[in-house]
Amino acid sequence: MSDIDLTDADRSSAELDHTHQHHRWNHTWIGSDRLLARGFARPVARFLTIEAAGGILLLIGALIAVVWANSPWSSSYVHLWETPLAIELGSFSLEMDLRDWVNDAAMALFFFVAGMEIKREMVSGELKDPKAAALPIIGAAGGMLVPALIYIVLNRTGPGSGGWGIPMATDIAFAVGIVSLLGRRVPVQLKLFLLTLAVADDLGAIFVIAIAYSQGLQFNWLAGALAVMVVIFLLRRAHVWYLPVYVVLGIVAWYFMLRSGVHATVAGVILGFLTPTKSLRGELDAEQIADRLENQPELSAADVRHAAFHIRESVPVDVRLVDILHPWTGYVIIPIFALANAGVPLGREALESATSSSVTLGVFLGLVVGKTVGVFGAAAVAAKVGVARLPRGVTLLQMLGISMGAGIGFTVAIFVTGISLTDPALQDQAKIGIFAASFVAAVLSAVTLSVAARRSSPEELSIEADEAADVFAPVAGHHLS
Repeated sequence: MSDIDLTDADRSSAELDHTHQHHRWNHTWIGSDRLLARGFARPVARFLTIEAAGGILLLIGALIAVVWANSPWSSSYVHLWETPLAIELGSFSLEMDLRDWVNDAAMALFFFVAGMEIKREMVSGELKDPKAAALPIIGAAGGMLVPALIYIVLNRTGPGSGGWGIPMATDIAFAVGIVSLLGRRVPVQLKLFLLTLAVADDLGAIFVIAIAYSQGLQFNWLAGALAVMVVIFLLRRAHVWYLPVYVVLGIVAWYFMLRSGVHATVAGVILGFLTPTKSLRGELDAEQIADRLENQPELSAADVRHAAFHIRESVPVDVRLVDILHPWTGYVIIPIFALANAGVPLGREALESATSSSVTLGVFLGLVVGKTVGVFGAAAVAAKVGVARLPRGVTLLQMLGISMGAGIGFTVAIFVTGISLTDPALQDQAKIGIFAASFVAAVLSAVTLSVAARRSSPEELSIEADEAADVFAPVAGHHLS
């Protein structure tokens, strides 16, 4: 197949998506000519299909939090997220403040989706092929080790010494948003490298949270959580597919993990890994189902339900769950998480404390310098010694630009801040470092990638149409964390 311009591929893909949306909406309220559907619902639905949508909503949530926390109504921001919320069932009671419900419960669902996506990448995606996975995995390892070392050097002792995990994280929603805004100036192979790097980075962050930031382990509760996981595994092996059973057991596992001292979100990750990546009914024989329906003398609702069941169960379980949960995690939970955690006072006193804080400096340099040096250095060395190879058609300057983009920390960095630092003042200083570093990293990445694109020939920016489809399909479905 001949090469085509990436712009044409993007345009064709966008037109095809628009056509599919139009067909889906034709017989629904959203496809009607009513003012609310035409002026609000359809534009919102189209917005949510773009790659950068998750990052944009995340940014909006963070900006609202910062403005609110620095407004005359700042006390209402603090009061809202410290509001206690309890669940009581007979003698059972679980009470946490609203922010903890977001961070420990809602984010467990986010990590559940992340766990499923990481497993799929390891089973059938880029992480399955050792040669293809080597470069992003090595880059992710370097991008976690160097930032942590920089932070530790600047914070060897004191109450801020535990925050070394903060600059290790990459926010894929913002990073993908930046490269998406650059369009054809970023080669598809480089986007794929960034996504695979982020998956490996997420896996590393999960290990750090589970191992380094688990405090006061209660082994009886931990044993209970693991026992529930074993029951889930055995039920899956016994081909029990009744979803409510798994929902109840998953909630029990989450609660036991919460009480065990291991961060509750780890339960979400493990449950994600336990989710099957195969369909329950094997490959779909669409022609056989159509023939069966055609040959019925009278087509009943039960026949249609039976066919619908076979069609639904022919889709891999994790794919179905990600399709259902991704809009909630990417477009609801993550923006709410930003709203709950990004409200940092930015007054004169707070900024003066941050500029003289080794915590702020460690986070800032860890993300801006450490991520760039770690990802780019590890990837360049791996390619030089022959352990891995650079993506086809990608230059070292482009690799440098995408490595800078890995310094956009935000979501997981803020999450780690909350569990690694106990002093609220230090948490605010770390968050200021995250905000500043993410902004600087985004600008440096965008500028470097733009310069690299101008130095590349049009041929180097061209890809085959089928390659574009293969790459952008997983991008569109990714969790963007």
